[in-house]
Amino acid sequence: MAKRFSHRSGRIPAVLLLGVICGLLAGCQSTYYSAWEKLGKHKRDLLRDQVEKTRDEQQAAKTEFKDALTRLKELTRFDGGKLEQAYKAVQTDYEQCRDRAKSIRGRIGKIEDISSALFSEWEKELDAYSSEALRASSRAKLNQTRQRYESLHGALQKSTDAMDPVLARLKDQALFLKHNLNAQAIGALKGEVVSIEDDIQKLITEMNLAIAQAEEFIKTMPE
Repeated sequence: MAKRFSHRSGRIPAVLLLGVICGLLAGCQSTYYSAWEKLGKHKRDLLRDQVEKTRDEQQAAKTEFKDALTRLKELTRFDGGKLEQAYKAVQTDYEQCRDRAKSIRGRIGKIEDISSALFSEWEKELDAYSSEALRASSRAKLNQTRQRYESLHGALQKSTDAMDPVLARLKDQALFLKHNLNAQAIGALKGEVVSIEDDIQKLITEMNLAIAQAEEFIKTMPE
């Protein structure tokens, strides 16, 4: 007896996987969503998944930015050793934070694409109802979902925008150390680190708000 496919098993039939890949390469969203629907995952499922992944990346970003701050604080207390290694550690922290921010922006882009497709489909399907009462109920749910999405999107954008000044400061620190690997340079960074700490604390606050918004949105879109 042939086994039925379950998208939770993680095994995707080759023909459906090809459809997903072709949809991505060709930029054809309808092909992409159609392939996923054959796997039992609809647009609301895909949206929820992306919000969950973005939330998780925000959590990871919090840790990475905190680690970068801790490394800079430790560097200002540097009292001997290999400055080259200290510089490389700061550079690595910056690169990790930069790459994480880029990944989060990509996730937000996917959220925007999926939500746009979901709301467009939902709007069109309202005309398919013969019952005015059911149409009105569906429209109300659409409006509520859209409002919650807008709140989530705003929080995600705000937290992502808050990463930019922090990344710029971390990059400056790494560049400065690259060309000034001496004790005097380390001393000059102390005032900068205090300022960076303020920026990172503000960033963490925005991230926490975005994560909370994501959690609330996920709860309204159960599996």
